[in-house]
Amino acid sequence: MREAIALARANIDAGGRPFGAVLVRDGEVIARAVNRIHETGDPTAHAELLAIREAARALGSPRLDGCVIYASGHPCPMCLAAMHLCGIEAVYYAYSNEEGEPYGLSTAAVYAQMARPPQQQSLPVRILMPDGEAGLYEAWQHGRG
Repeated sequence: MREAIALARANIDAGGRPFGAVLVRDGEVIARAVNRIHETGDPTAHAELLAIREAARALGSPRLDGCVIYASGHPCPMCLAAMHLCGIEAVYYAYSNEEGEPYGLSTAAVYAQMARPPQQQSLPVRILMPDGEAGLYEAWQHGRG
């Protein structure tokens, strides 16, 4: 955790946001990353996602079962979803959403939106299936052998 916080502090000095992440498996650091939104303009360039991407490349697998992430701040819903999808075993964070709120660094409002049924969220999420379109998932299943 101290390394994740040190990465976050160094990222502040580099002009970035105060977020760092360290991904570990079996006591070995697999990946380290900082928030790179300021460098890339990519709103998904969060420390946790970048650490996940680096670890997946290093391990040669999209599955990160048995891995743990240490993050300087409470993971946002996007990062947490990615952790679920790739099999992260646990996540630990140092600074809470409540601590980040006065600085505009909390994602509590996004979590509140995500807790609502899709039809009640502020971002419209609706099905739109074109006429005559069918079989996409079946084609994928058959193409896999």
